[in-house]
This record gives sequence, structure tokens and C-alpha cells, in this order.
Amino acid sequence: MAYEEQKFENLLGMEGFSDGLLNNHFKLYAGYVVNANKVADALLAMSKEGKASTPEYAELKRRFGWEFNGMRLHEFYFSNLSKGGNAVDSKSALRKKIAEDFGDYESWENDFKSTGAMRGIGWVVLAYDPQGKRLFNLWINEHNLGHLAGAVPLLVMDVFEHAFMLDYGTDKVSYITAVFKNIDWGVVNERFDSC
Repeated sequence: MAYEEQKFENLLGMEGFSDGLLNNHFKLYAGYVVNANKVADALLAMSKEGKASTPEYAELKRRFGWEFNGMRLHEFYFSNLSKGGNAVDSKSALRKKIAEDFGDYESWENDFKSTGAMRGIGWVVLAYDPQGKRLFNLWINEHNLGHLAGAVPLLVMDVFEHAFMLDYGTDKVSYITAVFKNIDWGVVNERFDSC
């Protein structure tokens, strides 16, 4: 079964994000969907042809994580945004867990934003480890490096240049501020509640 591109046009007109930036970002995401499907199909075909021990197969196998995670992280990112966002519920289980693991909400937010402002490209993810029952702010580099095995992404923020440079140039901090104004905490809470 092929992966299908999800539509996020509902974000067009979101404050802090030009439609040009969003449309370019949607096209980039669509490429990850196409390539995840192409690589999955090629791997299956090569396996059926007895080519699973070839260097070409090995490289495609490694590439699949890049394409798949590029697709999925964008889906998490776009899904946890909405026009105008909504505030985190101070009585939610997630807000209480954030305070428990980070001391208070403000300390968590400062850590998340500071992680996003670091030099480099990648993703910032608030993730929950259901086995250890702990929250972490992660830096994920290159889509496929930095994930914690078994951890569930709750809040995802893209900090690759394509996510902000058209509107903000190199001012990543202003971009992060715009993201925080548009977080859909209802979606983030649902992700946590389903853990």
C-alpha cells in the first residue's frame, strides 16, 4: 500500500507564515511521500529479484529511513499547527507531566526554544518515552539521526532552513516565536493521551 500525501492547505493564511513559504514547504513534503514510496517499491523489487545482498540494496535500505522520516516528521509538524493555535491546558495531563519532568512549563519552553535556536539543521521534538515514563526535548538531525527508539513524538518543529528562510532569513528565533503562536495543543495533548 502506497503512502498518500496529506493535505495541509488549512494552514494557508496562518500568521507568521507566508503562503509562499507554506506552499514551498508542502511541495518539499510531497517529495518525501513520493520518494518514500519509490524507495519502498524498489527495495521490494530488489528483494524479489534476489538482490538483497547488493551494495545498491544496502544504500536504498539506508535511504528509506531518510525519506520515510522526512515524510512522517513533516506530517507531525504540519498537524500540530493551526491558525492562531490554542493555549496549552494548564490542567492537562501533558502540562502536569511537563512540569514534573522539566520543573515547570516555562523551563520546558525555554529548553525547547533553545534547542531549536541551536546552529544547524534538523528537527526539535518533544517526545515521550512510554517505558521510562519521561519527556525529552530532542534534536533530530538529518531526519534519521537522533530519534530515541520507542519514544513517541508529541510536538514537532522543523528547523531546516526551508521552514523559515523565505520569511525570516537567518532569524530563526522569530520563526520559533511564530511556531509557538500557532501550536495546536489539542493535537499535542491527544498524542500524549494516546501513549
